[in-house]
Amino acid sequence: MFQKIVVAYNESPEAKRALVSSVELAKRLSAQLNIVTVMADLPAYTAYAAVADPSLPNTLREDRRNFYRALQQNAVAVAEEQSIPANSYLLEGHQVESLVHFLREQKSDLLVVGLHQRDLYIARLWSTVYELAQEAPCSVLGVH
Repeated sequence: MFQKIVVAYNESPEAKRALVSSVELAKRLSAQLNIVTVMADLPAYTAYAAVADPSLPNTLREDRRNFYRALQQNAVAVAEEQSIPANSYLLEGHQVESLVHFLREQKSDLLVVGLHQRDLYIARLWSTVYELAQEAPCSVLGVH
């Protein structure tokens, strides 16, 4: 059924729950597991800081890249503890577009995402998860 599972992973507790669920699912289905983290662009206000120190944006990008690489190494270790080999990918750009492109390119069967619990239904309409569910070329599993 699902042979290529992708988990969207970042530092949030929701993503950690999605990772645990995707590892268990990959184990039960003998599926390939890909751990994907999307680094968004630096905030616009960093342009102001760059006036004072032109090297600052590059330093911030590299620090963030190192942070996410370490995060992914920890996620791969979680999978390997369960004897599940996992590949990790660090993407840059708009979260939804980058992830949807990755899903298509890899011909993924399932995307696992962590769900944020919100009080207002309307808040879900503009969330990244909702947009992913609409655009993903595969099934999407939301984990609470």
